[in-house]
Amino acid sequence: MNSFERVIGAVNFQKIDKIPVFPQIFGHAAILNGIPLDQYIQNGELIADCQLNALKKYGHDAVFTVIDVNVETEALGSELLYRKNQYAVINKYALSDKNNIDKLKVPDPENSGRMPEMLKAIKILRSKLKNDIIINGCVLGPMTLATQLLGIENALYMIIDEKNRFEKILDFTCDVLIRFGIAQISAGAHLPIVFDPSASPAVIPHKLFRDLEAPRLKRLFSSLKDAGAIANWLHIAGPTESIMTYYDEIGVNIANFDYCVKPQDAIDKLPGICLDGNIKSLSFIESKPDEIQLQACQLIEAFDKRGGFILSSGCEIPPESRADNIYAMVNYN
Repeated sequence: MNSFERVIGAVNFQKIDKIPVFPQIFGHAAILNGIPLDQYIQNGELIADCQLNALKKYGHDAVFTVIDVNVETEALGSELLYRKNQYAVINKYALSDKNNIDKLKVPDPENSGRMPEMLKAIKILRSKLKNDIIINGCVLGPMTLATQLLGIENALYMIIDEKNRFEKILDFTCDVLIRFGIAQISAGAHLPIVFDPSASPAVIPHKLFRDLEAPRLKRLFSSLKDAGAIANWLHIAGPTESIMTYYDEIGVNIANFDYCVKPQDAIDKLPGICLDGNIKSLSFIESKPDEIQLQACQLIEAFDKRGGFILSSGCEIPPESRADNIYAMVNYN
């Protein structure tokens, strides 16, 4: 089986030759290739080249065109600070003046900010890898994009004080993400990861997830599936046990679970959904290869009879991760 077939089999709980492995290599691909991170996140050709080189080095089952969490908010008018060899950070939020809400327009992914660079990377990777390796795009979740437009503190206050206004923003962000996600699929991504850190119970109570975020995620995933995504992957880190009960209704096919969630708890909560996780990201810096390999083997054993599993880190592998630790994960057996 090739990697694409392996992943499809895992998602559908079919018999496969080996468990697919997704070290979540984003910025690490730049560091691995001696490319400054601030250059990597602004150049689609660099992203594609570095991902291909990382794939050749490690032999894992997916490539990632994830840039950072600020792509959409920058395209909508937030000002970013680009720092040498680091991820960009927001210097000024697009909605720091709340009166600008009605002035926002859904951006054109072909011409807005760094969106075209992600599409360029996807096109290059699809031309090189065809359907042999899973090509992952990325969009934020509606809640996360809202917090990237307002700032997390302002967003939380608005949920309490101006809930109807905040829901209007969520509807808008969902429209943005649908358009960007469909553009990624059209460019050749097999699926866009929906990366939604602000929807974690570590950030908002699970009742707000149920009432505000879940309906928008359902609309987003339905649109991506209709556009040809091979699966719906929801990536929320942190203690997600309290919100997993909504994943099936939302339309999730692959659910990320972080190191703080026990594998058996995730299995019990999501018996029919492919799970992706959950080695602690910092372990790829701090641990030794034999420790990583032991954790990988324990996870494989936990899912041996169930199936429906992709071995992965709980979140992004840090850019400065040790190569021998990533090797240990990919070559768990």
